[in-house]
Amino acid sequence: MTAATTVVPAAERRASRGLWTDAFFRLTRNKPAMLGVVLIVLFVFVAFFAPLLAPYGPLEGTLADRLQPPGAGHPMGTDLQGRDEYSRVLYGARVSLVAGVASVIMGLTIGGLIGALAGGIGGKVDTVLMRVVDVLLAVPGILLAIGIVAWLDRGLPQIMFAVAMTNAPIFARILRGSLLSLRESDYVTASRSVGASGPRLLLRHMLPNSLTPLIVAATLALATAIIDVAGLGFLGLGPPDPRTPEWGTMLTDATKFLRQAPWLLFFPGAAIVISAVGFNLLGDGLRESLDPRMKR
Repeated sequence: MTAATTVVPAAERRASRGLWTDAFFRLTRNKPAMLGVVLIVLFVFVAFFAPLLAPYGPLEGTLADRLQPPGAGHPMGTDLQGRDEYSRVLYGARVSLVAGVASVIMGLTIGGLIGALAGGIGGKVDTVLMRVVDVLLAVPGILLAIGIVAWLDRGLPQIMFAVAMTNAPIFARILRGSLLSLRESDYVTASRSVGASGPRLLLRHMLPNSLTPLIVAATLALATAIIDVAGLGFLGLGPPDPRTPEWGTMLTDATKFLRQAPWLLFFPGAAIVISAVGFNLLGDGLRESLDPRMKR
């Protein structure tokens, strides 16, 4: 037994893992990505079990307890209506999680369809669709979202659609670029030479091999979606019911008492930062683990 004989089996084991298994092992060795996973798990856990974790209801409070500082009874203090800030932050995680995930799924669906048609068909279809995407990308995302919500009126479904439309052009561009890079690859050329139809080439050969950058982009988009939802709420375009425990709306209410009750601004802001950082760390880790050129 020599050193060479021990190296070869190890290389063979790494080769036999496959792309996704090897990416998973590299992801687990990425400490920032694992920190992101912990933050995301905490975020999801809080959102699902808010009724069990919150000592009070999100709308429960009395004026006698208004603007109390953090203490034993209220770990994050109370707001102007005497409602427990800790309970409202926990319930606010539900709104942010649902709005963020739903908007990214909607954006992926719309952008993925546009990108697949543009990259798979090409020609005039590609030209027309990409000019529409260029127009959408020319408008700052938050301004586009504000315009859509102002047009459709306030409401959580409208907010999710508005945030989805800010991400859809990005997803379309990414998927189109991946498909264009695969159109002249050897296995696509070979499939085309044996008579494979255009839809079969797109669905069976090209799309499965072009989803990796889209997965990374979707993970990173979750962070921006949560920030955009909170930003719309901060600008007064959040849920129509002002009592809804939404982080952006809570920040808007807190600005009136910045000096008198700064904790009302700190805790919802910290929740937004923690959730966004978690998705960003995981997205960066996925990019490194799925890109063979960035192996550690």
